[in-house]
Amino acid sequence: MTSHIASDPAPGGPDRPRAPQAHEEPDLLRDQFRQLLRYRLILAVGVAVGLLGGALLGVLGGDSYVATSEVTVRAASVDPFAPGSTSPDKGVSIGSERQTAVSNAVAWRAAKALGLPPGTKGLQAGLQVTNPPNTLVLRFAYTDSSPSRAAERANAFTRAYLDNREQQTKSLIDNMVKGYQTQLKPLEKQRDELAKQVAGLSDGRALDTVLSTQSGVLGKISELNSNVTKLKALDTTPGFVVRTATPPSEPSGPGLPMMLGLGAAVGIGLGLLGAWVRLVFDPTARSESDVVRALRAPVLGTLPRGRRGQTTALLADGRLAEEYRSVAFRLAYDQRFAGRRRLLVVAPRGTIDTAAAVSVNLAASFVEMGREVLLVEADLRTPSLSARLRATDGIRPGWARTPARGDNGWPTGEQIPIDAGESGAFDLIPGGRVRNVARALTSTPATQLIATADDEDSVVVVLAPAVLSYADAIALADRVDGVLVVCDPREVRRDDLDRVRELVAGAGGTVLGAVLHSEGGNRPRGGSKGGTGTRRRTEADAAQPATDAAEGPERPEGPGTLALRQVDPDELPARTSSRR
Repeated sequence: MTSHIASDPAPGGPDRPRAPQAHEEPDLLRDQFRQLLRYRLILAVGVAVGLLGGALLGVLGGDSYVATSEVTVRAASVDPFAPGSTSPDKGVSIGSERQTAVSNAVAWRAAKALGLPPGTKGLQAGLQVTNPPNTLVLRFAYTDSSPSRAAERANAFTRAYLDNREQQTKSLIDNMVKGYQTQLKPLEKQRDELAKQVAGLSDGRALDTVLSTQSGVLGKISELNSNVTKLKALDTTPGFVVRTATPPSEPSGPGLPMMLGLGAAVGIGLGLLGAWVRLVFDPTARSESDVVRALRAPVLGTLPRGRRGQTTALLADGRLAEEYRSVAFRLAYDQRFAGRRRLLVVAPRGTIDTAAAVSVNLAASFVEMGREVLLVEADLRTPSLSARLRATDGIRPGWARTPARGDNGWPTGEQIPIDAGESGAFDLIPGGRVRNVARALTSTPATQLIATADDEDSVVVVLAPAVLSYADAIALADRVDGVLVVCDPREVRRDDLDRVRELVAGAGGTVLGAVLHSEGGNRPRGGSKGGTGTRRRTEADAAQPATDAAEGPERPEGPGTLALRQVDPDELPARTSSRR
């Protein structure tokens, strides 16, 4: 059994929401986490999806092997060891070299080296070329299902890249040499012609001019020859292999166990996310804290959940009876209830079967506490308590008296003592079908019935239909004052509870608290003859009321009938004692 203390109303009115205090936030978080765990199906689906995804990735990536080779890239130079030579990284664009390494030209060379047809599809799919930061190193990583094939192709691409780069360098040198040689041919021809002119001239100004021209041509020829010599002397080595690929011994993926673990972790995250989304858009109360926040009243008790489909007697026993006693004890010591002792038991929507069981058992619990209890069945649409509360042998309790009938057909004129087993007895004012329910509930005889709780040590428990289904409970709220809401947090909506609180407060009543139950638990059935707990009497005790009733002036014969005696209508406000 769980209970909550109602939140203190904020200044300015009881209905103004109060901001959660700092010490309440951990409780709210824990409550929300517990609510997330209630969506077990969503969590299970999330974990299943994560496990399936992890297994799929583990199976698909389990047979992949990665072989890696590395090369250092260098620029062509005449003397790389000469002091003051140009830094090699200024002659190399590593980004361009990385793009060249994954180009079709390199792939064509690699395919040729591997003995495959040029343009083989999928050959480049497994290749990945990266460059470690601040280095002139290219890393060739090849992924394949075979470790030996992965190493072979990684080395083939490495060699193909170096060969392609060396060929490009040599091709560039050859083109430049050809260009210089093209420039040399007319200069050499001019040089020969000037040499002939010098041989045929004597000293003089003409000879000096020719010699000067010849000197300029020879200088150009010498410069071009020097450039050609430097180009032919360049070291065209494109780079060096610093790491040769070898067949890997283990797959590259994290493995099936790790992938399953990661999938489970991701699945839990997905499940929690889905549960959180479901919780955000779930209109039902779901938890006791939601009920407390909506009604702004404490949860006085939570009925234990029994087996699904199992029915119990209307008068409870065992653990369920103890829960009702606990609720009655808390109500008895509530200052708001102790002043007038008038309790209205209602449900937000639907049937009032559970609310009827709560009202009957609370009446029995108050009898155990030494109170004179009157249970008023204000359900004037489908009354049933008088037929459901029977003795063990099927005979209704023996003695009763007939109060005045209401002008509108209710009260029905009957006040029946109900046997509550060892708890004692309480009186029942049964409901009856009437044409105008609102007029009957607000009539003077009905008001006098409820006013019985003004007597010392007396309690009136009123059972009314659902608040949001009919206006019957609202018509009684100002006469009863204290309202007990019976609901299933998994079925009732938060806005329904808000409306119940607003309607009760607007009618001048007060919500004393709530009793929670579960639809999957025990369902009350009519009568108490099936009970075996402390509230069941022996057959001899059950027959005793009928014997007592025989002393009345009128005693109908036959099993299952009630012995009624006529009383003065003025006796209605002052009830006789119902305790045994």
